[in-house]
Amino acid sequence: MVATKQIRTRYSDIELEEFRLLIVDKLDTAQQQLKYYMRQMAELADNEDAKIKNLDDAVGSSEREYLNSLAVRQRSHVQHLENALLRIQNKVYGICRVTGKLISRERLMIVPHATLSMDAKRKGLA
Repeated sequence: MVATKQIRTRYSDIELEEFRLLIVDKLDTAQQQLKYYMRQMAELADNEDAKIKNLDDAVGSSEREYLNSLAVRQRSHVQHLENALLRIQNKVYGICRVTGKLISRERLMIVPHATLSMDAKRKGLA
């Protein structure tokens, strides 16, 4: 009799809880960073209101744009992490959205909000 290897279709509840804890920690850090960027932008706006418009406008504008781009990226990162928590809740976390196969544990530990396996990502299947 030949033994067949069983292919896993999802992570166990215990594994999902481990990923959830990792994501909650990363989400907390990401939200704190977003709050920091938002405070920086508010302080910059307050300081600009108090100044007379002069050559500093160009520097202030550049700094505002930079902080805004950081905040936008961070907001997107927070959303990706929140979506990952929803996938855990629905027990579909770690399943490649293109191939339907499990994303490697190693990849998810590095990029816990990943929705593509490395094979799908390398082949540009998304």
